[in-house]
Amino acid sequence: MTTVTISPKFQVVIPREVRESMGLQAGEKVQVLKYENRIEFIPLRPMRELRGFLKGIDASVPRDKDRI
Repeated sequence: MTTVTISPKFQVVIPREVRESMGLQAGEKVQVLKYENRIEFIPLRPMRELRGFLKGIDASVPRDKDRI
């Protein structure tokens, strides 16, 4: 587990191994969430990048026999 230090300006540096494994780039935006007693950073990805990420998912919906 890697630890980081909060600067006097309340800034943190995301460790290199985490940035590289997540594909984060300088200037990229992340969403910050407080979840229970922890902080989570979620990268905001462009909608174009998300295209096709559900490829192969079963989209069929079983219908009740008495419904149209």
